Amino acid sequence: MRYAAITGWGMAVPERVLTNADLEKMVETSDEWIVSRTGIRERRVVGPNDSTTSLGAAAARQALERAGITAEELDLIVVATCTPDQFLVSQACLIQAEIGGNAGALDLGAACSGFVYALSQGSVHIRAGEAKNVLVIGVDTLTRFIDWSDRSTSILFGDGAGAVVLQATDEPRGLLSTVLGADGQGHKHLYIPGWGALVPESAELFPEFRPYLQMNGREVFRFAVKAMGDSAAEAVRKAGLDFSDIDMLIPHQANVRIIDAAADRLDLPREKVWVNIDRYGNTSAASIPIALFEAEASGALKEGDNLVFVAFGGGLAWAAGVVRWGTAGVGATDAPA
Repeated sequence: MRYAAITGWGMAVPERVLTNADLEKMVETSDEWIVSRTGIRERRVVGPNDSTTSLGAAAARQALERAGITAEELDLIVVATCTPDQFLVSQACLIQAEIGGNAGALDLGAACSGFVYALSQGSVHIRAGEAKNVLVIGVDTLTRFIDWSDRSTSILFGDGAGAVVLQATDEPRGLLSTVLGADGQGHKHLYIPGWGALVPESAELFPEFRPYLQMNGREVFRFAVKAMGDSAAEAVRKAGLDFSDIDMLIPHQANVRIIDAAADRLDLPREKVWVNIDRYGNTSAASIPIALFEAEASGALKEGDNLVFVAFGGGLAWAAGVVRWGTAGVGATDAPA
């Protein structure tokens, strides 16, 4: 059977750090209030020289270097983002223009759940024999759409990118199971006002139109606690594993209380849960690959470990998957691409 192992990984974040102390000067809040409710202490924010493209390309180059392949060897690039630099042209094409090659390039929109959705998409192409090397990127620059006078949203979000390279193997590595779902009726609880049908039609009003992220925090929190726990548990079951087989939970970094609830659902001790929300905030589609990068760099992951990725986001969408870590057997498959 053909599998898609993760053989390369990379991350990129802006240089600018925005601390809770900085936010105290911008909006009525405090470090104690933010930390107690979210677990966030600081976040990275794009500057004038940063973009979704620049961050995504930087993470991609690291992942390719780690995997030992070039952009010219890629068969497909899948980018998960809800903050593309342009419309019409896919963000994947913009990143490809920076890193090189002629791989197929497409975007996937599932907000904060996007990376797991994109990982599933990339894995499907490899398992079907349509690709040997796939680049999957999660990248968002949501602070461009934040109203800094809104305490309910300005404290939460940061910017960043994470990327992985998937390569074909005969060994059971990579994504072993996936749970994808959405409740479209909940879209009104977390969204950025759209350009399409929701843009003011008046030419006089259009230049003044500034879309800011809108969130019903109470409803999103309630949805997230259930969706994260239930989908993670289902992914473990679909992989044919028990909770005792899971070595690490790498969740979407949205709120430490939501992460704790997901860990409780899987009966995992806190040392088996990777948390870096304190330093980056909610980086949307980038949060899981950034956390994965840091977990590996810390030495927390070893060959054969079973990892659970789980996320929720605008849509309202959710996604979970079980990943077997390691590169044993990569290159062994001779199935056609």
